[in-house]
Amino acid sequence: MTFHLVTLFEEACDAYLSASIIGRARKEKKIKITYETPRDFVDNKWGKIDERPYGGGPGMVMTALPVVRAVEKSLKTRSKKPRKPIIIWFSPSGKAFDNKEADKLAKYDDIVLVCGRYEGIDERAKKMLKTIAPVKEYAVGEATYTGAEVPAMAIVDAVTRRLPGVLGKDASVEERRIASSAVYTRPETIEHKSKKYRVPKVLQTGHHAKIDAWRSSK
Repeated sequence: MTFHLVTLFEEACDAYLSASIIGRARKEKKIKITYETPRDFVDNKWGKIDERPYGGGPGMVMTALPVVRAVEKSLKTRSKKPRKPIIIWFSPSGKAFDNKEADKLAKYDDIVLVCGRYEGIDERAKKMLKTIAPVKEYAVGEATYTGAEVPAMAIVDAVTRRLPGVLGKDASVEERRIASSAVYTRPETIEHKSKKYRVPKVLQTGHHAKIDAWRSSK
């Protein structure tokens, strides 16, 4: 699988995407990350990527054509694959990204993540992109970010960990088994400021049905 990031800040993304499990998946060629910056496709001598919005308002808006050209360049690098690519567009009004959506994206060979900045991207870019490949709009969390790089990295992370062999065992994908947000490890008892903190007894019983019931309640 290849993730194509269209972003103005490759360095901000690559530090995270080169570390830990994602970094190992890249080294083992289970995934590939490519970058294109819209700045390489501007047609003015200043390298200006943004303009004032029509209708007024604060901030600046990324212009459409550099973004579209960057996506086109990204997809030119893909080898012949049977499955169509998908383009991800980030929007507060988009579909909430969750584990089910991550499972759907894991079926694609190429995912293009368009990372907007400032007040967003000229809406006409999205219309143009729909002529290239299907466009899916996502909202990642309910917070507002300064750019779409953080949501894009969240999608890369969530999708990559679903791919065969990335986590070693399929059972390591928490959402495919009964898991809990509360987890414990050794030692059994920790003492801190004269108070003892113990591991719940049920986790020490070895009774899988009871343990699953406890985890389901958390």
